[in-house]
Amino acid sequence: MSRSPFGPTDQIGMLNLMTEESRAAAWAAADPTTIYDLSVDYHVGMPSWAGLGDPTYQIWMSHTPPGSVNEDVLGLGAEHNRHVTYSGDCIAMYTHTGTHLDALNHFGLDGMVWNEVRADQDLGSRHWLKNGAEQLPPVIARAVLLDVAAAAGVDVLPDSHRITADELRSVIQRQNTEVRQGDVVLVRTGRMRLWHDNARYLHNEAGLDREAAELLAEAGAMIIGADNVALEVMPSVDPDNWHPVHTYLLGECGIPIMENAYLEDIAEAGLWEFVMVGAGLRLRGATASPMRPLAFPLRPGATFR
Repeated sequence: MSRSPFGPTDQIGMLNLMTEESRAAAWAAADPTTIYDLSVDYHVGMPSWAGLGDPTYQIWMSHTPPGSVNEDVLGLGAEHNRHVTYSGDCIAMYTHTGTHLDALNHFGLDGMVWNEVRADQDLGSRHWLKNGAEQLPPVIARAVLLDVAAAAGVDVLPDSHRITADELRSVIQRQNTEVRQGDVVLVRTGRMRLWHDNARYLHNEAGLDREAAELLAEAGAMIIGADNVALEVMPSVDPDNWHPVHTYLLGECGIPIMENAYLEDIAEAGLWEFVMVGAGLRLRGATASPMRPLAFPLRPGATFR
């Protein structure tokens, strides 16, 4: 695995490219009068990694108004409980459910993840002790959308379509888009149109191959994401690695991955360049965190330096 250019204590990889100056420039360019939500809603039955044995999204109520009356867990009496309408609930899910950002401990190779962090030394009883989701800072950055589906003239790319580096170059040229150092790059496959059909959304997705990921990484992207469940084409085209884009971006490059991003609205608006603002939950040691990224168009006349 790669040694971080940001030093031996680094746990956020290319997110170090985000600086006070870059955040200020992005915020100054944003038009706050229009907001696009790039996240999906969480609900029972939503697409998940249950096929790999991970838990599905579940929600249940731990307090209900009639339950408070009937059980009187606070010992306040029925009249009080009828007056105060109290509800509470709990959720359980795999951290890679819905729109989320992968932390740098999620994938690596040969027992090691980003910045030479080792499973035999840096993994506790319940979670990784380094590179966890709590390390990932809030994001305010220039972002670009690469609409591969639109460039191909389809609503949804075919199953297991392999997005190559040449295809991305063609999309970048078609959109007159530039990928710069410190950008968030989001790739649209159109897969989100299948979000409410679990089997079609999850299985045999179109996505990036290793060379396409390399193109974006070498251009300076600090986050790479997509509207599919795993960013990369599935099944893997590498016979020796079932998730080669993940091991490359997370383990070798230190680039967090965003998945299940809702890109339909910004695609319809032709928003190839925008400002993205978002943050995940600070889940200590976790391999991912739910995220609610927001897209802001550029102010009229605004440009990034």
